[in-house]
Amino acid sequence: MTTASVLMADVFQVQPYTSHCRVIHDEGAHAVIGVSPGNSYFSAGRLHDLARWGLNRFERVDFVYTDLYVADMYEASGYTPDDARRKAVKNLRGVRAKVRDAVTAADPDGKRLRWQPMSAFRANDAYRDLHQHLTRRLGTDDDFRAVCTALVSRFLTARGEPAGERQRAVCLEYVCAEAPLFLDTPAILGVPSSLNCYHQLLPMAELLYARGAGLRASRNQGHAIVTPADADPAGSAPVPAPAAVEGAAA
Repeated sequence: MTTASVLMADVFQVQPYTSHCRVIHDEGAHAVIGVSPGNSYFSAGRLHDLARWGLNRFERVDFVYTDLYVADMYEASGYTPDDARRKAVKNLRGVRAKVRDAVTAADPDGKRLRWQPMSAFRANDAYRDLHQHLTRRLGTDDDFRAVCTALVSRFLTARGEPAGERQRAVCLEYVCAEAPLFLDTPAILGVPSSLNCYHQLLPMAELLYARGAGLRASRNQGHAIVTPADADPAGSAPVPAPAAVEGAAA
């Protein structure tokens, strides 16, 4: 391991969710780093650190920033359509520039680091198949529906204001839009294995990595909580809401 790799390893602490997630982490084939717009955690400096950390630890890294349902959430919260669109455009412009700059600085040739919006996956056949499967499953899988409903309720309750049906619908749409990357990134991106990295626990990790039958992450999919080395590990475990909706609310 080079000196640079050692230094970057010291910048972040990694907590794989299960022992199998640890195996996927140690393989180092691929990682997805999710970025939420409007979330102050993702400063320019932190994104640069994450890019260098990912480059030192994995063969390939995809930064994915959320651009779905941001304007819809603002509008559902009471903004006019024009104001909601303007706020979303402003937030997305900022996060796109920060992600682009961090990836380009760490890997100018773009051979191992990539960046893209969540909406880009809509053109991916494997993503579309998984998304359709999950949408149908909402009507047949009590456990999956309960997790999604709990996430939506928890987020809207935390806002401290009455939640309308439109807000609930937007939150639920987001959960289903993001979930394919939690379920089977290797199938979507054609990599041997993948570790989904975020600074909080995945919203539905307990379901996806449980034993037995039901909706489960693929064998080659893992999750890890990646936080600054000086952060309180206890403060990074729970997550009150889907990442993109949390960012939009911020």
